[in-house]
Amino acid sequence: MAPASAQVKEESAQRSGDTEQKSVPPRLLVEINWQAPWLEPWRAIGEPLAARTPGGCEAACSAPCPPSAVRSPPLPAQNTLPHNLPAECTCADALNAAPVLTGCASSPVRFVPQNALPAGEAYEAFIYRTDQVPTRDGLHDFFNGLAWLLFPQTKRRLNQLHVAQIAHTGIQPVRGPARDALTVFDENAAFLQCPDMLWDALVAKDWQRLFVTLRPLWHEAHLVLFGHALLEKLVYPRKPITAHVYRARAASKSVADLDVWVADDLTAEKLASKPFAHLPVLGVPGWSPENADPAYYADASVFRAPRASTGPVS
Repeated sequence: MAPASAQVKEESAQRSGDTEQKSVPPRLLVEINWQAPWLEPWRAIGEPLAARTPGGCEAACSAPCPPSAVRSPPLPAQNTLPHNLPAECTCADALNAAPVLTGCASSPVRFVPQNALPAGEAYEAFIYRTDQVPTRDGLHDFFNGLAWLLFPQTKRRLNQLHVAQIAHTGIQPVRGPARDALTVFDENAAFLQCPDMLWDALVAKDWQRLFVTLRPLWHEAHLVLFGHALLEKLVYPRKPITAHVYRARAASKSVADLDVWVADDLTAEKLASKPFAHLPVLGVPGWSPENADPAYYADASVFRAPRASTGPVS
């Protein structure tokens, strides 16, 4: 497993000074397969918004929101558009229109074009100062916006922790363990609620036990992908795609409860301890038809043997 700093680009450094809206092929958003099992929690909000962005289909979808996110007024009728929303709009436009397009609760932030970020100001610091998220057209920023809609408490907490770390250490060429873990979490985390036996097998990278012997226990597990870079990669699924799994102990499996629990649980100290387990996500039962065959897990280039190290915080 490559170091996190080599795996994930730091959003603050990448965004700072990037004042021009980048041209992204509009076809990308229409290639999202909303039937994919890992997008089930995201579909009710994401599918109608993707339909309104460049390259999206013409009609706004009237799929219902998750019960925890529903609000009044009711959803708009098929083929109707919110007031002042163009027939084909930017990702920022669509994300700002989420309450009208989907009937879901508003985000705590507003989405603005990338060129709203002043040259020299860190991305996370700008969000903290203005409650505005610079947003480019394309998969990466679209999924980041969806995360603000579906996990507003967790995204707000991550932003606060980022800014606190910047205030403490400044922007350094090499990040410290807390900022490194914050970026990994934001980009590539997944939340897992599961029985202890499954978690122990995952931490131990005992793939045979995790996915074959204990396979029936996955019916008791609840895995929700969070990282926007992770979701972006899975638009084009590949067997080696791996999530940094954070164990969640929320009282229920609702997205709203999970959001509150994770936000309350996150601290810079805990993240610096690297409380992650590595999970090749297409190994999850039912997430790839090929993994019904136990031989799927014999691929040692993906399902790697554990290295001698301290396991993640449970």
